[in-house]
Amino acid sequence: MPTVPSAHPATVADWLAQPEDARIELIDGELIPKAAPTFEHGQAQLATGVAIGGPFGRKPGGPDAPGGWWLASEVDVLLDGRGYRPDLAGWRRDHVPVMPRERPVIVRPDWLCEIVSESNRATDTIKKLRRYHQAGVPHYWILDHSARALTVYRHHADGYVTVLAAEAGERVRAEPFDAIELDVAVLLGGD
Repeated sequence: MPTVPSAHPATVADWLAQPEDARIELIDGELIPKAAPTFEHGQAQLATGVAIGGPFGRKPGGPDAPGGWWLASEVDVLLDGRGYRPDLAGWRRDHVPVMPRERPVIVRPDWLCEIVSESNRATDTIKKLRRYHQAGVPHYWILDHSARALTVYRHHADGYVTVLAAEAGERVRAEPFDAIELDVAVLLGGD
């Protein structure tokens, strides 16, 4: 997907001046439009949000619903002078006791998830992978419809470590939400 042309590197002020519904990210001085979501993308985003949000998006406690997270979709997040709008984001409540309300959220998330769009594949799998690691995001998930797969990364000093690669049809315990079992096909929006 083409970037928004600029005579100078874009700044955080330039990014924040964009309309909230513009779906623009600021990565390495470029304003980069996020792909318009397809039905398939939206279905995966909603399904993953429900699968994780039900048990985790609440106060801690409970055997089948461990809670302990603030979860959101499509919120603006500022990390190391770059602006992102991840498909899904989460903050541990023990790390962030009060729900973030500012735009952009300036507290580093504990988990980010991107659902790969073909037009933004390199942004999600290369640029964001590098920048999220640089910003210290502990967990990064990539859901890929083309591969019908989930890849889970854990932060390590030398770079993200792949801790799980699973395909549709598998049931997994994917950190940081490994207290419950998840069906990869359901995360991808399947039945």
